[in-house]
Formats: sequence, structure tokens, C-alpha cells
Amino acid sequence: MRVTAEAKAATQERILQAAYELFTARGFEATTTRDIAQASDIAVGTLFNYFETKEAIIATLTTEVMVVVCDELERKPPEVESFEEALFYFISSGMKKLQPLRKQLNALVETTLSPLASVASREANSIRVLHLETISKLAREYGIGDLPSVALQLYWTLYTGVLVYWANDQSSKQELTLALLDQSLAMFTGWLNNQQLQTSLP
Repeated sequence: MRVTAEAKAATQERILQAAYELFTARGFEATTTRDIAQASDIAVGTLFNYFETKEAIIATLTTEVMVVVCDELERKPPEVESFEEALFYFISSGMKKLQPLRKQLNALVETTLSPLASVASREANSIRVLHLETISKLAREYGIGDLPSVALQLYWTLYTGVLVYWANDQSSKQELTLALLDQSLAMFTGWLNNQQLQTSLP
């Protein structure tokens, strides 16, 4: 019997919902693919037809959150005056929505999302592309222009570093992460401004 696209989409959504509940209740490491399959009412082999690894599942959950954040940013741009402030708003908004999965992000950031990853998964690439397209758009909107590839690489390294720190931050309301984010973005935009200045010099 042929499985329709609607049935596939429903099954995938059921897997993601079950994984989300298990990850937030038990943690990433304590949750097995067998647990997720059982909670989704499917066979383990069927689960692997949709997601090759647990990291792929959490990457997809993260992508779904980022899509929501980007849509909200599109509909209601932040009332800020600078590119740096817009970046802070975008990243901190994403972290607020990812809060239930915060402690599970280590598994994602240290593997498939890492700038040092030899091969990024399709799901990890989706997050990276969506995120970098958004900050590139913000750069144009705030008069920075097109970001060069080295700027995108530097930004991604800073961003994933902040995510790793956030996943392990024990401070009240992760205040230390916000301080690190603020310092990192000040460094990034300061470097970017210097690069633009040097380019414009005769």
C-alpha cells in the first residue's frame, strides 16, 4: 500500500512531537531511537526512514523554531537602530523559543552544527542556511551591504560558540550567556566596521 504525502507528513510530525517530549523530560542522551519509535507508535526501522540519527531529529526541531523566529522577524522587525542590536534581538529571540531544548543542544552544536564538522547533515545545513540568510538580510537592511564569506564564517563560529556556552550555562536565567552574546556581537560588528573602513580607503 502506497503511503501518501499527507500520511508521511503526519508520521514525521508525530515523531518530532514524541522526540520533543522525551528530550525535554529525559534528556537527549537518555532517550533512545527505540524510545522515540515506541512513543510514535512506529517500528524503529520506520523511524530511520524519516531521520537517520537523533541529531537529525533535534536539528529538525531547531529548524522549526528558527522558521518561527524568522517569520516573526519578517512580520515585526525590531525597533533598534543598529545591525548589532538587530543581531542581538534575533539571536536572543531564538534562544527564548529554544529554551525547552537548551540542555539538549550540545549534541547538535558539537557535532552537525559545529564549524569543524567535516560533513554537515541536510538538517544542519537547513539551520545554517536559514540563519545566515536572515543575518545577511539584516545586514542589507541596516546599510552594511552584502556580507563577505569570511564574515559569515566568523559569525557562524561565534554563534555556535554562544549556543554551546548557553547549553551549559548555570547562571540565573543564563545571564552570563547574554553577556557573552553582547561581547561577541560587539567584537564581530567592530571587526566588520574596520573591514568596511579599510575597503573604502583609497
